[in-house]
Amino acid sequence: MKVILTQDVDSLGLGGEILEVARGYARNYLIPKKIALEATEDNIKRTEAQRKNIEIKRIKLKEDAQKIKERLAEVVVTIAQKAGEEDKLYGSVTSMDIADGLERQGITIDRRKVILDKPIKSLGEFPVSIKLHPNVTASIKVKVVPEQ
Repeated sequence: MKVILTQDVDSLGLGGEILEVARGYARNYLIPKKIALEATEDNIKRTEAQRKNIEIKRIKLKEDAQKIKERLAEVVVTIAQKAGEEDKLYGSVTSMDIADGLERQGITIDRRKVILDKPIKSLGEFPVSIKLHPNVTASIKVKVVPEQ
């Protein structure tokens, strides 16, 4: 089934694109959540008319993401956790902890944009990626220290 994306979706494509997806995926998920429209002639014409506005918005979002990336380049997030022997943490540092650490520094980032392959389970410094835009990824340093 052909659909027109109304917004950017990481796993599918960018807003305004016409894609071929499974009928069930379109009818049960994309269309009810208003992520996509069915690709009828009227919807295609309407999207073509809005394409310029979509491009301007996309460029602005990318520029904003670049500014945030520059701001994040110098950021070090320090997280205090209880640690046992051999610098192993009793819990772990997750993307939510990192997002909260950034929030305390005045930078609001959605925790789903913090990319961790696996939770951090030891003390030390770790590089962490943050996906700000489909084409812009920032890197921050997370320092895990023992709780006093």
